[in-house]
Formats: sequence, structure tokens, C-alpha cells
Amino acid sequence: MAAEAAMEKESPDKVAARGLKGIVAADTTICDVDGDLGKLIYRGYNIHELAQNSTFEEVAYLLFKGELPTAPQLQEFSKHLTKHRALEPELMAFLKTLPRSTPPMTALRCAVSMSGVYDDLAETDTPQANFEKSIRLTAEMCTIVAAIRRLRDGLEPVEPRQDLGHSANFMYMLNGVAPSKDAEKAMDLILILHAEHGLNASTFAARVIAATLSDLHSAITGAIGALKGPLHGGANTEVLKTLMEVGSVENVKPWVEGVRARKGKFMGFGHAVYKVQDPRAVHLKELSRRLGVETGDTRWYDISAAMEQEVVSAIGRQCNVDFYSAGLQHYMGIPGDLFTCVFGASRIIGWCAHVLEQLADNKIIRPSSNYVGAAERTYVPLAQR
Repeated sequence: MAAEAAMEKESPDKVAARGLKGIVAADTTICDVDGDLGKLIYRGYNIHELAQNSTFEEVAYLLFKGELPTAPQLQEFSKHLTKHRALEPELMAFLKTLPRSTPPMTALRCAVSMSGVYDDLAETDTPQANFEKSIRLTAEMCTIVAAIRRLRDGLEPVEPRQDLGHSANFMYMLNGVAPSKDAEKAMDLILILHAEHGLNASTFAARVIAATLSDLHSAITGAIGALKGPLHGGANTEVLKTLMEVGSVENVKPWVEGVRARKGKFMGFGHAVYKVQDPRAVHLKELSRRLGVETGDTRWYDISAAMEQEVVSAIGRQCNVDFYSAGLQHYMGIPGDLFTCVFGASRIIGWCAHVLEQLADNKIIRPSSNYVGAAERTYVPLAQR
């Protein structure tokens, strides 16, 4: 009885917030996500305005610096990004040593970590050095992702072009041909819409690592590790698998009914924050339609639109950013298992912006926990156990 009593413990005064839901962990000027109103704000600018009027380079500058650039500032920033597109020969050689079976996100995580080995500023912890590293990583991420895709297909990586914008060059390195205007716009939108989203799991991981005064490459490598998890990144990959499984508009209704009957999950619907429509989804939906028309195959858009209607009617949950990005990236020639890497090539902006913000007013992130284990007890020698 004494042993049982020792094992008992009164309920703690504080209740743990599982997943830290509802806990405010930082003040930030970078992003505001209003789930009730369905608003996403980057540095004070509504995502709809940025999606309609801006470019990835402008949004990257905005998230890094806090203001939209002037024409000379944008030109200089774009030139800086372009300069860092090419990978160090040793880093490219490393990518070529990876087995072709290596999961793309595993390859990306390793490559970003290796990038720090060849960055002369890797261990320099000044604001300017961290900004320089952020620009370099932003440029390199697209080249790394494109190289991963090409090498997995048994092809040589494509050298970056200096005469193309960030998104057009990314598409060129992925597919080996310059993209159409709509495909370039689609990539620009994907990169803009995924660039930042508050204290999501990967961004929080980056801030925790940065708060220890570790280096930027370590923080970003940790963020990629968090994004790799299927509960964070990868939802649009699952959406594409669903579209392939359904196969036709005629199969949508019975498929939805079947998922409901077995109490399954609809990938790409609902969101941890948004209670109404994800504001990013509408822009990807329209470009998916346009690229379907351009490629002469609207089937994937048609299935997506029919599925959106059926699922919303059935469960009352709106589609999120992942839903239409799946068919859209498929039209763009991007394989499904590379989708999360493309996500990372966009979110690198948000990760770096948050690391820079964390370091500007740093305090190590050290939450407490409720101990709910055994009460203090006496050690029993091995022979008596």
C-alpha cells in the first residue's frame, strides 16, 4: 500500500496546453494570421494584395526588411539573390553521392546543413552576416531542390540562368525549359503564399534553435526537419494521391461518401487556425484552372473543383492552401514527392525573417512542464528488485 501511495500524485495546479495551443510565445511584426476572419497579413499587407500585385522578390524583401522596396532597392536585392544561385562545387558533388532512393526532404535537410560548411559567414553572428546568409540560403534552396529532382530522375542538374527572375529560374532548373507566363506566375504565387504563416511548427523550431545562439544554418536545418513531418508539410502530396485515386469527376461523389462512411480524413480541408476559407486557396484555384486550360487537360482542376463542392457540402470545412496547390504543381511538371521541398523553398523566407527577429531581441526559449510521474522514492538495489 505504501508503494501504491508513493506512486500517486496530486493533480498539478497548472494544466499543460497540449501542442501549446492558445499560448502566445512571442511578439512579432512579421505576420498576422486571423483564423476567424480568414486574413493573412505580411508586415501589414493583406496577402490578397501581395498575391495580385507583387513578386516573390518584393515579398522576400518585405519580410526581411519590414517595408516594400523602392525600385533601386529591389534591383539591388534581386541582383544579390541572383549572385548566390549557383551551388559550391563541393555541395553539388555531395548531392550526387546521395542514393537516388533518398527522400527529397531528407536530401534537402542534409544539403542545407552542408551549405553551412562552405559559407564563410556561417559562424559569424552579426545582424549583417545573418542577413547575408539569409539571402544566400533563399537563392540556394531553389537550386538544391531542382538538383534533387533532376538527380533522382537520372539527369544532370541544370545551371541557373542569370537573365530570369527567381520563380522563372526555379521552374527552368526543375524542368530544363523556360516556363510559360502562367507557369511562372503560378510558381511566384506558390512561393509568395507559402512564404510565411506565423509560429507554425517549423518556424517555432527555427526560433528555438536560434534563441540558443546557434548558427543560422542549424536553425534552418531544424526547421526543415520539422516541415518534413507529415503533420506539417506534405499535405498537398497527399491531396495529389487523392486526385489520382479518384481519377474522374464521376468518381468524386462516391469517393467522398466512401471516406465519410469509414470516417476517413479529407486531406486539404480544414486548418488548425482558419475557421473560414484559407485566404491563400482562392489564388491557387484560379491558376490551376488556367494551367489546366493551357496544358489541354483540365481533368485535375475539374476533379478538384467537384471535390471541393462535395466535401464542403458534406462536412462544412473549407479547403486550405494545400488543396489546389496539388493539382497546380502537377500541371507545372513537379512530382508529388517534391511538393514539400517546394514548400521549403518558399518558407525559407519566413524562417530566416523569424530568426533575424529572434536574434534582434533574444531570450532563450525555455518553457516549463508539469511533472506527472512517480513521487520521490527510495532507490532499491539491483539484487532486491
